[in-house]
Amino acid sequence: MIGKLKGSVDEIEDDHCTVDVHGVGYVAYCSTRTLSALPGSGEAVTLFIETYVREDMIRLYGFQSSLEREWFRLLMNNVQGVGAKVALAVLSTLSPGDLANAIALRDIAM
Repeated sequence: MIGKLKGSVDEIEDDHCTVDVHGVGYVAYCSTRTLSALPGSGEAVTLFIETYVREDMIRLYGFQSSLEREWFRLLMNNVQGVGAKVALAVLSTLSPGDLANAIALRDIAM
Protein backbone atom coordinates (compact mmCIF):
# COMPACT_ATOMS: atom_id res chain seq x y z
CA MET A 1 0.00 0.00 0.00
CA ILE A 2 1.09 3.54 -0.64
CA GLY A 3 1.33 5.57 2.59
CA LYS A 4 3.17 8.73 1.52
CA LEU A 5 4.14 10.49 -1.68
CA LYS A 6 7.10 12.85 -1.87
CA GLY A 7 7.67 14.56 -5.18
CA SER A 8 6.57 17.64 -7.08
CA VAL A 9 3.15 19.00 -7.92
CA ASP A 10 2.37 18.25 -11.55
CA GLU A 11 -1.18 19.63 -11.69
CA ILE A 12 -4.06 20.60 -9.43
CA GLU A 13 -7.69 20.03 -10.42
CA ASP A 14 -11.00 20.62 -8.60
CA ASP A 15 -10.94 17.43 -6.52
CA HIS A 16 -7.48 15.95 -7.05
CA CYS A 17 -3.85 16.65 -7.79
CA THR A 18 -1.14 14.79 -9.64
CA VAL A 19 2.17 14.32 -7.85
CA ASP A 20 5.21 13.47 -9.96
CA VAL A 21 7.48 11.04 -8.12
CA HIS A 22 10.58 10.38 -10.24
CA GLY A 23 8.62 10.51 -13.51
CA VAL A 24 5.53 8.62 -12.34
CA GLY A 25 2.38 10.70 -11.88
CA TYR A 26 0.15 9.68 -8.96
CA VAL A 27 -3.40 11.02 -8.83
CA ALA A 28 -4.47 11.80 -5.25
CA TYR A 29 -7.99 12.90 -4.37
CA CYS A 30 -7.88 15.57 -1.68
CA SER A 31 -10.05 17.87 0.41
CA THR A 32 -10.31 21.46 -0.81
CA ARG A 33 -8.35 22.47 2.30
CA THR A 34 -5.43 20.26 1.21
CA LEU A 35 -5.64 21.32 -2.43
CA SER A 36 -5.59 25.01 -1.52
CA ALA A 37 -2.50 24.49 0.65
CA LEU A 38 -0.49 22.82 -2.12
CA PRO A 39 2.43 24.74 -3.61
CA GLY A 40 2.50 25.67 -7.29
CA SER A 41 3.26 23.38 -10.19
CA GLY A 42 6.81 22.01 -10.08
CA GLU A 43 7.22 22.70 -6.38
CA ALA A 44 8.11 20.03 -3.82
CA VAL A 45 5.24 18.40 -1.94
CA THR A 46 4.67 15.60 0.55
CA LEU A 47 1.23 14.02 0.89
CA PHE A 48 0.16 11.42 3.40
CA ILE A 49 -1.82 8.83 1.46
CA GLU A 50 -4.71 6.53 2.22
CA THR A 51 -4.88 3.79 -0.43
CA TYR A 52 -8.41 2.59 -1.14
CA VAL A 53 -8.64 -0.71 -3.00
CA ARG A 54 -11.88 -2.05 -4.42
CA GLU A 55 -12.62 -4.82 -6.85
CA ASP A 56 -12.93 -2.35 -9.73
CA MET A 57 -10.47 0.43 -8.78
CA ILE A 58 -7.55 1.64 -6.75
CA ARG A 59 -7.78 5.23 -5.51
CA LEU A 60 -5.35 7.35 -3.53
CA TYR A 61 -6.51 10.02 -1.08
CA GLY A 62 -3.96 12.67 -0.11
CA PHE A 63 -3.66 14.72 3.08
CA GLN A 64 -1.45 17.49 4.44
CA SER A 65 -0.81 15.65 7.69
CA SER A 66 -1.03 12.20 9.18
CA LEU A 67 -3.61 13.59 11.63
CA GLU A 68 -5.90 14.60 8.76
CA ARG A 69 -5.44 11.14 7.23
CA GLU A 70 -6.35 9.53 10.56
CA TRP A 71 -9.56 11.57 10.77
CA PHE A 72 -10.42 10.43 7.24
CA ARG A 73 -9.96 6.81 8.36
CA LEU A 74 -12.08 7.35 11.48
CA LEU A 75 -14.90 8.95 9.52
CA MET A 76 -14.87 6.21 6.88
CA ASN A 77 -14.64 3.27 9.29
CA ASN A 78 -16.65 4.45 12.30
CA VAL A 79 -19.48 6.61 11.01
CA GLN A 80 -22.25 4.72 9.28
CA GLY A 81 -23.11 6.07 5.84
CA VAL A 82 -19.91 8.11 5.49
CA GLY A 83 -17.87 7.23 2.43
CA ALA A 84 -14.80 8.82 0.93
CA LYS A 85 -16.63 11.75 -0.69
CA VAL A 86 -18.43 12.72 2.50
CA ALA A 87 -15.28 12.29 4.59
CA LEU A 88 -13.38 14.60 2.20
CA ALA A 89 -16.26 17.11 2.32
CA VAL A 90 -16.12 17.14 6.13
CA LEU A 91 -12.34 17.65 6.06
CA SER A 92 -12.77 20.38 3.46
CA THR A 93 -14.96 22.29 5.92
CA LEU A 94 -13.40 21.44 9.28
CA SER A 95 -9.78 21.14 10.28
CA PRO A 96 -8.89 18.08 12.39
CA GLY A 97 -8.92 20.30 15.50
CA ASP A 98 -12.31 21.79 14.70
CA LEU A 99 -13.70 18.33 14.01
CA ALA A 100 -12.41 17.04 17.37
CA ASN A 101 -13.98 20.05 19.14
CA ALA A 102 -17.33 19.55 17.37
CA ILE A 103 -17.39 15.90 18.44
CA ALA A 104 -16.33 16.68 22.02
CA LEU A 105 -19.01 19.38 22.32
CA ARG A 106 -21.57 17.25 20.45
CA ASP A 107 -22.13 20.16 18.08
CA ILE A 108 -24.24 18.43 15.44
CA ALA A 109 -24.82 21.66 13.50
CA MET A 110 -21.11 22.07 12.95
